[in-house]
Amino acid sequence: MQQEKIVNLEDSNKRYEEETAQLKTLVQDLEKKSVQRLSGEAEGPVAAVVVMACSRPDYLERTILSVLKYHYAVASKFPLFVSQDGTNPDVKKLALSYSQITYMQHLDFEPVHTERPGELIAYYKIARHYKWALDELFLKHNFNRVIILEDDMEIAPDFFDYFEATSTLLDKDKSIMAVSSWNDNGQVQFVLDPKALYRSDFFPGLGWMLSKFIWEELSPKWPKTYWDDWVRLKDVHKDRQFIRPEVCRTYNFGEHGSSMGQFFKQYLEPIKLNDVNVREKGEFLRHFVKLLMDAKEVHGSNVVSNAKNAEYDVKILYRDQTDFERIAGRFGIFEEWKDGIPRTAYKGVVVIRLQSSKRIFLVGPESLRQLGIEGKTQES
Repeated sequence: MQQEKIVNLEDSNKRYEEETAQLKTLVQDLEKKSVQRLSGEAEGPVAAVVVMACSRPDYLERTILSVLKYHYAVASKFPLFVSQDGTNPDVKKLALSYSQITYMQHLDFEPVHTERPGELIAYYKIARHYKWALDELFLKHNFNRVIILEDDMEIAPDFFDYFEATSTLLDKDKSIMAVSSWNDNGQVQFVLDPKALYRSDFFPGLGWMLSKFIWEELSPKWPKTYWDDWVRLKDVHKDRQFIRPEVCRTYNFGEHGSSMGQFFKQYLEPIKLNDVNVREKGEFLRHFVKLLMDAKEVHGSNVVSNAKNAEYDVKILYRDQTDFERIAGRFGIFEEWKDGIPRTAYKGVVVIRLQSSKRIFLVGPESLRQLGIEGKTQES
């Protein structure tokens, strides 16, 4: 058993040494790009940006104006597209009125046959539209990366800097499936550090970047409906993670849509949108294991109250999904799981902030073993 623990610790140390090396490479690449930017050297596109739209011209206009506010300085790096599903004339007219935007239109008149009674046809149409648009951008236009937005989003001032910086991670680290600008538990009371990034086993969506390499894997087996829940299946992401920020780089204002405002008031409306420029100076990946090891474990029947009253980082161990839902509900964060994974979780660990600075780690029954630190104490 001691030998197994030693092996697990060695593997864990090796993994984080590799991540540290990747971060050093990222900093070097960013420094090189800064020199290129100052010297006026030409660079190829970082990623195409596509806004997925259908029949909400008022929402789309708000999204476009938010994007264009920060897009002018990086237009050559982030070609901008609007992909419309259907024939709404106001949406088409609006998209075509902007010279900075390339307009695409998905016309699909094939009847939709739902697989289960009571399902919304809209979710089938959305899945078809996503596949068509991403095939167009990756396979026809041959972009190496695509950032997907929806027509009810505003972006942060450093939205483009965020994705340019993380594009290096996406290219070089094959354990990363996509990069998201969204944190499901990014409500203002649960976040602080705009520089902090985390790995998550749960696909966040809502403003995310995908590589052509991954899309060539996903496109042939793309689902008929509920594409985002499909990406969250373990058989699909295959133990690869998603990078997500502590403070969101997108804000979802879409109270009315296919999901009919589900969770909007409780979870989406209070989301904090980053309002500062982090740029290249940000420290992008925290030493996750060290933070977890340094956090004090709280016990007893009043663990939530004890955690809220603590003045330092704490961790709470949950036994199973029911126990997690109970604890998450008392904190007011998402209780939802998909295929055994809580929203935002990395190896079963969900991280939030409380009282402006301290962290709360909700730790699953297998988390410490999966991270290679089972039985290890802070002193050891």
